[in-house]
Amino acid sequence: MTTLLTTLLTANALWAERFRDADPNFFGQCATGQSPKVLWIGCADSRVPGSVVTDATSGDILHRNIANQFHLHDDSVLSVFILLTIGHTHCGGTAACLEAAQAQASNSPPSISPVTPLGRWFAPPTNLVLTLDLETLPAVTHLDAIVEVHVKRQVENVCATDVIKGAWAAALGDESGERRQVWVHQWVYDVASGRLKDVSVSRGLKT
Repeated sequence: MTTLLTTLLTANALWAERFRDADPNFFGQCATGQSPKVLWIGCADSRVPGSVVTDATSGDILHRNIANQFHLHDDSVLSVFILLTIGHTHCGGTAACLEAAQAQASNSPPSISPVTPLGRWFAPPTNLVLTLDLETLPAVTHLDAIVEVHVKRQVENVCATDVIKGAWAAALGDESGERRQVWVHQWVYDVASGRLKDVSVSRGLKT
């Protein structure tokens, strides 16, 4: 599994370099914002990656899901071996949660009503932001700090599900070693550089 993860990170570095060579301004433009025209709500089938099968470029398709949340009732991890919870810099969802938390702390009207579907979806990360001591950090680093803490929370959510705990229990009791060894990892994608960063948060039977 370690070899596979190393291969993915190496491939990402080559991909970022290739895009940067073709267009030196590409990642800088990505970091300024996005306006995708397509929301891909598709099957999590490894053979049908949305951006690959459509030959799309970064910024063309919005993938699952807003603010990269994993809820405790989500059972979409039934047959995988590696779960990657990916956060990213310049995240609009994270910025909205920070703004909502600041509004709540100051008793100001929120920009997104908490009773709307989007407001309810943002409630967990907004509440998480309220627990953070961001005043000790420079304001320019707040979003990046929230992204890392939020993605770590998603790792915890994944690991708390009955599906994952059951898979680990089954593998632990299987002397043949044939049961699937499920690992959960946390990465953060830097929009401005096109690089993935392994923030060294991994969970499995041995951690």
